[in-house]
Amino acid sequence: MIALIGLHAAPNLGAKPALAEWAPKKSVKFIVMAGKGGGADKATRYLVDVIKSKKLVPAEFEIVNMPGHSGADALTALKNASGDPHVLLFTLNSFYTAPIDHPEIGVDIKTFTPIARLAEDVFLLWVHSDRSDIATIEDFVKAAKAKGNGWVMAGTGTGAEDSLLTDFLNGQYGLNMTYQDKGGGGEVARELAEKRADSTVNNPSEQDEYYPKGITKPILAFTPQRLSAYPMQPALRETGMDFSYFMQRSVVAAGGLSGEQAHYWSALFQRIYDSEDWKSYAKANSLSGEFLTGDKLMAYWLAEREKHVRWKAALQLLKP
Repeated sequence: MIALIGLHAAPNLGAKPALAEWAPKKSVKFIVMAGKGGGADKATRYLVDVIKSKKLVPAEFEIVNMPGHSGADALTALKNASGDPHVLLFTLNSFYTAPIDHPEIGVDIKTFTPIARLAEDVFLLWVHSDRSDIATIEDFVKAAKAKGNGWVMAGTGTGAEDSLLTDFLNGQYGLNMTYQDKGGGGEVARELAEKRADSTVNNPSEQDEYYPKGITKPILAFTPQRLSAYPMQPALRETGMDFSYFMQRSVVAAGGLSGEQAHYWSALFQRIYDSEDWKSYAKANSLSGEFLTGDKLMAYWLAEREKHVRWKAALQLLKP
């Protein structure tokens, strides 16, 4: 059995920040290591909207999507920005997997500056609502087995999170689904909605254009317990599979920042995390998890990296 289990009073946004003396002197580049429309992209754009609307930072923000090589391009860009406090990165779990799959980029996440873990996101298994024959994981397995490698699971990048979950489902249930890399969570969700894919493992926010309209439907959640927003969908553990998987939603800066610079950013995102704005956003998108920064966040990253190393190795053993 494979197990990979995610870890799990400040002033309001209207108050003046108790930040360090350093502040951005030019436009801030906020890199998203995924395409547009996905959970990371949506969260980053939400954060920047809050920062701008509340005038929390005396600088402009430029959001740059860099999904290339399953996030490796984004990590390379951050590595090359060493010492520049005007570059931030919003992470996925490809923060761990891209350096494993692409050792040639020479990225060690220990060299980066840990700013803020804002949440852990969840994954659900989705199919099109027209599939009246699929209501449970057993139904899903039966349908996917019948179609063999003609069953398409759309995802955001080979070796990334949903790719690993596809490998997990193939290995554990004896399936032969074909994984297709579509670049970003928004495009992945659209592939399912328009029936060019048979299934996805999107985050909740990535399906919010289709699920409320009854176009797509979740079958189960890769979580220990049912999600309050999806009370009718079981957690995978309820089916007898002792497995759960979470996606980090973290902000990281380049290496070589001063203590003042790192504190400025961590204090900013701590204020956002503690705000009612973020609490509402997190609840609407089934996000959870405590705020982490500094050494605690680095320890979390290193522990999660080790889990991904072990899990990827175990998945290789399951392949025929």
